[in-house]
Amino acid sequence: MKLQVVAVLLGLFSVNIAWAEKADRDKPIHLEADRATVEDVKRKDANRVSIFTGNVKLTQGTLIIRAEKVILKEDIDGLRYVTALGNLVSFRQKREGVDEYIEGWSRRVEFDNNADKIELFREARLKRGEDEVQGDYISYNTTSEFFHVASSKERGDETGPDSRVRVVIQPKNKSEEPDSETP
Repeated sequence: MKLQVVAVLLGLFSVNIAWAEKADRDKPIHLEADRATVEDVKRKDANRVSIFTGNVKLTQGTLIIRAEKVILKEDIDGLRYVTALGNLVSFRQKREGVDEYIEGWSRRVEFDNNADKIELFREARLKRGEDEVQGDYISYNTTSEFFHVASSKERGDETGPDSRVRVVIQPKNKSEEPDSETP
C-alpha cells in the first residue's frame, strides 16, 4: 500500500515541476496578531522565542500562514522555526515560474525556514492546482515540492480522523504532455 501511495504521489507531482518562490526565504517575516510576547535575548547562545495569539497572519514574500497561535523561534544565526496552531491553520505560497499556488490546511503547521520544509499535522490537506492530497500528516519540501503523506494508522493512531490517505489527481491537458515524437 505504501508503494502505491508513493508511486501515485510521484506521478502526481512529477509533471511540470516548479518550485516554491525562491526569493521568499530572503524576504522579511511580517506578523500581525491580537497579542504578542516577544523575547529579546542578548546572550549569544540563546534562542529568541516570540508568541503571537489571536487571528495571526504571518507573511514572508508569497508565503502566508494564518493561525490562532504562532510560536516563532530564532537561533543566533537568525534561522527561523515556526509552529502555527489553530482549529484550522492555513498556508499558501506561490510556485516558482508559474501562476499557481500551493495551499495547505491542518490543525498544526510547522515551518522550518532552514530546511525549507512545511509539516502539516492532524486533518492535513494540501492542494496544488486541482490536484489534492489528504492525510493525518503531510511533509512538504518547499524547494523540491516533494510530498510525503501518512495516515493516522501509519503514524500509530488507529483512531485518528484520517485513517487513510486520499489523493485526487486531475487529468492533464494534452497540450501539457511532452510530445513523444519530437526529439
